[in-house]
Amino acid sequence: MAGLFISFEGVDGVGKTTQVERLRAYLESRGRTVVTTREPGGTALGRAIRRLLLHGVDEESADIAPRAEALLFAADRAQHVAETIRPALDRGEVVITDRYLDSSLAYQAGGRELTATEIRELSMWGTNGLLPVRTYLLDMDPALSHSRLTHAADRMESAGNEFQNRTRQAFLDLAAGEPERFRVIDASRSIDEVWASIRTDIDGLLLRERRDGANGGESA
Repeated sequence: MAGLFISFEGVDGVGKTTQVERLRAYLESRGRTVVTTREPGGTALGRAIRRLLLHGVDEESADIAPRAEALLFAADRAQHVAETIRPALDRGEVVITDRYLDSSLAYQAGGRELTATEIRELSMWGTNGLLPVRTYLLDMDPALSHSRLTHAADRMESAGNEFQNRTRQAFLDLAAGEPERFRVIDASRSIDEVWASIRTDIDGLLLRERRDGANGGESA
């Protein structure tokens, strides 16, 4: 059975972690082997990069320059794909990641106002062109999502309302540009309602996967 690559995106506080865990449990109940991971920080190298990105180098350091920030995210992603994602997909497993390429596009190109084309090309080069087959964008007004955060705001979360609103719009623009890959889900609803939307879609995706496999077997 072929591997299945799924990503979750959205501004902080929309409930990605909760839905990742629900999807993991559901797919495992269907007999699939599932790897859950995240960006930044899905590998040992990534965890070191994550600390730099979210908390800075030290208390006296200047903010990370936008281009340096983009390169750090791309380095984390390249290692993540090489060490975790591709090996799992090659084994026929399901990989679910909390954030991937689209977060870089939304936060760096949308929030930081860098060029989306350059950021996309950088990450596509670093990952050898690997994209998820499905991306769930959990969408919510950042003012509401940030009220749900239970921890102190990190460097990205404390960037201000204008930054967060630009980032949300960038996510929505990305989804509009790739409707086959994205599913936009209203995350202001209850956890169960959000999960119901994801489950309906994943059931359709699994059915399509089985049909594609059957067709491939018949033609072999």
